[in-house]
Amino acid sequence: MGYYSRNDTNNIQPHAIEIDDASEFYHAINRSALTKQLSDSRPYVYWTMEIYDKANGIKGGGGLGVLAADTRRVAEQLEVPFVVVTPFYRSESHQSITDLTQQEYTEKVSPQDYGFEYVDDVTIATAGRPDAVLNIFKKTLGSTQFVTISESNFGNLYEGEGSGDHRLYQEVSLGFGGYKALKLIDVKPAVIQLNETATIFAALARLDELCSNGMNLYEAIVYVRKHTLYTNHTLLQAAEPEFHLSQFEAHVFPNIQSSAVKHWVREQFNGDLLRPNMLAIELTEAKNAVSKLHARVADFRDRNNERVKFHAVTNGIDMETWVLPEILNMYRERSIIDKFNMPTEDFLDKVAEIDAQTIRELKAAGRRAMNDALARRKDQYGNPVHLPEDAMVFDFKRRFANYKRPYLPFEKPDILKQILVDYNAHYVLTGKVHQGDTIMYQRLLEILKMIDTDPILRERVHYLQDYDEELGRATSIGADAAINVPIIGLEACGTSWEKDIANLKLLISTSDGGVADIQPIACLEVAGSTYDAEVSSLYTNMHKAAQIVRDDRLLEHNVRRKLSACFPIISGARMMKDYLKFLFPQSK
Repeated sequence: MGYYSRNDTNNIQPHAIEIDDASEFYHAINRSALTKQLSDSRPYVYWTMEIYDKANGIKGGGGLGVLAADTRRVAEQLEVPFVVVTPFYRSESHQSITDLTQQEYTEKVSPQDYGFEYVDDVTIATAGRPDAVLNIFKKTLGSTQFVTISESNFGNLYEGEGSGDHRLYQEVSLGFGGYKALKLIDVKPAVIQLNETATIFAALARLDELCSNGMNLYEAIVYVRKHTLYTNHTLLQAAEPEFHLSQFEAHVFPNIQSSAVKHWVREQFNGDLLRPNMLAIELTEAKNAVSKLHARVADFRDRNNERVKFHAVTNGIDMETWVLPEILNMYRERSIIDKFNMPTEDFLDKVAEIDAQTIRELKAAGRRAMNDALARRKDQYGNPVHLPEDAMVFDFKRRFANYKRPYLPFEKPDILKQILVDYNAHYVLTGKVHQGDTIMYQRLLEILKMIDTDPILRERVHYLQDYDEELGRATSIGADAAINVPIIGLEACGTSWEKDIANLKLLISTSDGGVADIQPIACLEVAGSTYDAEVSSLYTNMHKAAQIVRDDRLLEHNVRRKLSACFPIISGARMMKDYLKFLFPQSK
């Protein structure tokens, strides 16, 4: 039986809403036949190189990792039979700031520490080397399971060069090893979802099994295509890794039994090189991008140089994890959302009744919960942070990646300082630099030094160390206005903005990724024909946000507008509905 309940910093839980079984959800989305198509032995199988689920000890990954965790949690809540196949990375990377310098350290973790059950070992072959032994573990959570691969030499997420031997070894281990793992636990996928091309070898393993068992290659390819979804989270094909034939000879072909499959894979090479996404394109009928904009601009070509068409399924969030329980209760009590966390038929009328007093009371509760969390964390000086309850709080909580532009608010520090002083405002900045990104490491260092040398910035700008799910949630529920300024055309979707809006926050954003799905745009839009114009637009909108927060009428209007526009999109249950309808279309 499914329960909607999750602890938060104040130990206040959303109202417990029960779902007897998945048939309730299937009926609600007009897919009652799914009760015959999905089961514990024939589940929806979700392959991913990364998942960030702190409670279950799996802590690898960035945006895709957080999305993967949300997708599994939503499946559990809806009672959908769902299996995640993913590595269990044996070390977790952490960040610390000492003397305004970033340091990194790792913490060892193991599946047994988090209640995973050892199943058995499987092997992966490499030419000229002994077989690699992969330890398989599983964990059942309601209708869902983790199936994880653990191996001491596997390393960390995306370790090594993008087109290096170790990266290919990781992908082969996940695909072929993960497919063998499913057989160990008697799971036969009803459908496979491949998240990024790093997981393509799962489909290749399935193709090889079918051909090895006597099916001809053409029939096997048709079968795999029909039962496999390729979800792309990347905008440009050129950004995908490319491998040499010799690398496939060493790492891939030793794991393929069928000579017909080996021959077919060789045919996919362009001379000596192959991007595995070409295999994903050839072995999948269903393909999707993760926002409408992403589907329009993603530039992928098949072997005939024809552009690949992607269906749009915009990412959603697990409301239970990311929304303040008091806010979630308000949505339910006012019939804004139903038991599946999707908007009701008359949600627009209900949203229009949310008043400023309610917003302010709920935001005050969020600020208290945020401060409770920040008391356990450290800023750039190693101190806990407490934000005044009457202060305006801006936040930036995303990976410290160049295309997300965390440095944008600091381009004109005098203007930033004036905003902070004029509106009694604080700025919370958090997000880790990816290992090896020397350029962004330097940008972070420059920002920290700028803050340190100015008394106003030092008092009002707080860089929170070691960004993780806890900090992401705390800032989502406790800040007043989120800043989201990726370079247009480089964010596939993003979900942080969805968490912000669901928590009654204002959003200052470029129209990129999933934000661009909302038309007309419902946020305070950062726009401009030049970089300087975008910087000016950001500061203008920070002024506007602070003024809105001060004014009851403006606050009501802006919160209502954002919720009205975004509620049909942001729910993880909506995302699951869209995937199930896409993968299991109604018979004509």
